[in-house]
Amino acid sequence: MSQSEELEIVVDDPTAPEADSPAVVSNRVVDATTSLLLLVLAVILGYDNWRTGISWDSAGPQAGYFPFYLALVLAGASLYGLVAALLSGREAAEVFVTRAQARRVMAVFVPTLLFCLATQFLGLYVASFLLIAGFMRLIGRIAWWKSLLTAFLFTAAMFVTFDIAFDVIMPKGPLEAAFGY
Repeated sequence: MSQSEELEIVVDDPTAPEADSPAVVSNRVVDATTSLLLLVLAVILGYDNWRTGISWDSAGPQAGYFPFYLALVLAGASLYGLVAALLSGREAAEVFVTRAQARRVMAVFVPTLLFCLATQFLGLYVASFLLIAGFMRLIGRIAWWKSLLTAFLFTAAMFVTFDIAFDVIMPKGPLEAAFGY
């Protein structure tokens, strides 16, 4: 077969977001918002380090000396990014994320955020069990018994590894307390 007759195999993803999904936000808005947030962070860090002390004393630099100047560098970079975002051309007006793409991101972000909150009340192991089983079943569409078994085995392996083998203190909840851990 000659090179001009090479076959190209295309495999479509049936779960891919639809191509005609409406835009949620453009690159320009995301760039400008990120630069503004970093600028606010730089101002807060700069003020706090200025308050701590940014000069030299008899022992050398005060605690806020280096962090203050790093905050100035961050502020300068943020201002540059903000100006570049505002003056950017056509490519910055392109779509950053569509509604379908944002929905897919939220399908992962929301459970992960709930996992972080659940860890505070249920402990790391129970929250991990729920996260793994939920992801496998709801996003992966894997059978319940496989999802529950995998989540249980992974969580048990984590418990044995961290709590028993390495004696690492991990966030625990009422279930671990009931078993004396």
